[in-house]
Amino acid sequence: MVGKYNVVFGFLFFVLTAALGPVMVFKYQDWSVAYGEKQQSMGRVQQLKADNFEENLETLTGEKIAKANTDGLLAINKLVNIETDIGLIRGGPHSHGNLESLLNIVVGITLMFIGGAKKLRQAVSWIFIVGTLLHSGMLYLERVFQIEWASTVLKTGIGPGLILLGLLAMGVLAAMYWQGVPNRSDNG
Repeated sequence: MVGKYNVVFGFLFFVLTAALGPVMVFKYQDWSVAYGEKQQSMGRVQQLKADNFEENLETLTGEKIAKANTDGLLAINKLVNIETDIGLIRGGPHSHGNLESLLNIVVGITLMFIGGAKKLRQAVSWIFIVGTLLHSGMLYLERVFQIEWASTVLKTGIGPGLILLGLLAMGVLAAMYWQGVPNRSDNG
């Protein structure tokens, strides 16, 4: 039955992309530690400023002030780096992968209710699977595993282009060949 592979692929790919949720939660533990470090180091800088850069009634040297500022800047940088890592996963392979997984499931089920040429429906089916792999699959490889060549594939735009082509084709197929009942001619 045309569409079966989309449903199977959609659920299996969904497992991979949804599994990034716990990865982000784990990274948030690092974020909590970094946030505490930032609060502590910036609290010290704020207190020094409030005390007119004096500590224990002694004016601080430029070196001590510079060290306090450096600690604060490094703590902020660490926090920003962790937030960036989480954002790259959340905004890329996690969200796009989840969406494209569900899209494959919906397309697979919809294809079961569409008539017309079987080869055309199979082509549309594979367009969605390949488009998903070339888009959110490459995002996964690039942002989770830091595989550089995946970025090259992403820059071509072929993955999102295939998804859009598939959506257009599904609209045309549904308009022309919608049956309302499962297509029994594909069994076998």
